[in-house]
Amino acid sequence: MPEITPRGLTGLAFGGDYNPEQWPEAVWEEDVRLMREAGVTLVSVGIFSWAQLEPAPGAHDFGWLDRCLDLLHGAGVRVDLGTPTVVPPAWFYRAHPDALPVTADGVRLGFGSRGAICHSNPAYRAAAADITTRLAERYGDHPALAMWHVHNEYGVPVSACYCDTCAAHFRRWLKRTYGNVDAVNEAWGTAFWGQRYASLDEIDPPRATPTVGNPAQALDYRRFADATMRENFTAERDILHRLSPGVPVTTNFMTALSQCDSVDYWAWAREVDLVTNDHYLITDGRRTHVNLAMAADLTRSVAGGAPWLLLEHSTSGVNWQPRNPAKAPGQMARNSLAHVARGSDGAMFFQWRQSRRGAEKFHSAMLPHGGTGTRVFREVTELGASVRSLASVRGTRTEADVAVLWDWHSWWAQNLDWRPSQDHDARERADAFYEALYDHHLTVDFAHPEADVSRYPLVVVPALYLTTEAAGDNLRRYVEGGGTLVVSYFSGIVDEHDAVHEGPYPGALRDVLGLTVEEFSPLLEGERVRLTGPGGAELEADVWTEFVVPRGAETVWTYADGLTAGRPAVTRHRLGEGTAWYVSTRLGTAGLATVLARAAEDAGV
Repeated sequence: MPEITPRGLTGLAFGGDYNPEQWPEAVWEEDVRLMREAGVTLVSVGIFSWAQLEPAPGAHDFGWLDRCLDLLHGAGVRVDLGTPTVVPPAWFYRAHPDALPVTADGVRLGFGSRGAICHSNPAYRAAAADITTRLAERYGDHPALAMWHVHNEYGVPVSACYCDTCAAHFRRWLKRTYGNVDAVNEAWGTAFWGQRYASLDEIDPPRATPTVGNPAQALDYRRFADATMRENFTAERDILHRLSPGVPVTTNFMTALSQCDSVDYWAWAREVDLVTNDHYLITDGRRTHVNLAMAADLTRSVAGGAPWLLLEHSTSGVNWQPRNPAKAPGQMARNSLAHVARGSDGAMFFQWRQSRRGAEKFHSAMLPHGGTGTRVFREVTELGASVRSLASVRGTRTEADVAVLWDWHSWWAQNLDWRPSQDHDARERADAFYEALYDHHLTVDFAHPEADVSRYPLVVVPALYLTTEAAGDNLRRYVEGGGTLVVSYFSGIVDEHDAVHEGPYPGALRDVLGLTVEEFSPLLEGERVRLTGPGGAELEADVWTEFVVPRGAETVWTYADGLTAGRPAVTRHRLGEGTAWYVSTRLGTAGLATVLARAAEDAGV
């Protein structure tokens, strides 16, 4: 199947969000002139402009957008045209206040931000379809049009609504998913705490309750919320495909685990014509370039290894974190080209011209408040020339050495209430394992736990609390066929309904790992344990320990102190033609590097 790329682009994409409605038309000519100077080839337009396009119900003003697109086309700048459905106008909410989302504790959020949407609301769905239809009819064959951009950053800031409309929609989703109420009761384990339902009509969203609610219900509601947003995306996508055939349709993902936790991007990637991503560095003390590489690898992976496009990042500081430092000289280029090196067919920014008003006026842009005499604009222009010179890498693919298994459903389940330790964090484990692999100079693909990973000599499982039987069978076949597997603690524990697998831990993974776990033994805050291993080498760990019983596995590192002293801490199991490693505690990056180096030897990496 041929790869789908932005129409009319011959090199890498370079540019950013362009919001001409924020500026007098006299500024547009200067913008386009400076875009050409900076080497801009693609801009995203119209993402937040519903109120300008439809200032009153049924009254449309497309003249300004006509003039803007014609101006860009005349300058040779391609357009990623947005459907502005992330920001319904004030008049819409005045007529349909029930389209505003309701929180789990019953608070209806107000108008005045962005993304304040109940995705189940029929009035919203109808209005979104209407404005999308009108845009497609008017601009579907515009010569500047490179691709369509539906909505903006689904799942941020609101993914789930808990109103009565959503309750009814949730019941319909349960009917489609399970068939009847008996199957729901079985999946959710409603015999516990007397929660059994006699009818689907008795089921509500997991709203605020006196204490912790049903975890399987909460997990399914996250699936429902994700699927509901995706329904709205595909509805707009299908309109665009029908009225603007041959033009790719996308929406901007936020795959970084530091930025969005409510969207199953494996599922979403199957619905877009071209995977695009937004990435912003999180200034939380972590090594930000590693987070960037991880997000780029994850985006490429959900794209199935095909080229993708970085649709937003920042030229310098952002404005929405507690502290927003500027980027050092050269860092903008380093960040941009790192994405290109990991599969992006370009580097785009938010936004072209820095806003004077609104919530993001201190967010950096390609053209800062200080104008063309600034360091940022000089670096933007230099970067534009670099990107132009790299046209030959467009469409190339990145080859990986290692697969890391990741599943958003498992992450959702692991983050539910009442787990053995609040200090265990699935994202932290994914970050730590990735960083250790990065420092080994190993390129990483991410993969779904049920995907074919036979081509990878080494597969790493940093956090897979929810592991289906199919995933367990998949990993057993992988090891038996000669693969090397490394699994972290608290993996393989529950099935897709958050029910503990029958028998001892680690459930779906105990056969491939050659061991059982009698009991978890999380550590207290600040408590640490030592591990002793080959040649007396010591490692240090915290947060988590386990009482591991080998059932064919050999002990490589042993707990030296704590309740589990003398017990296996890190094991290695030969199975068929391959090897499976298990790490039953939380090692830091250095400790993980030591274990992964041994596993890499087994894998021949």
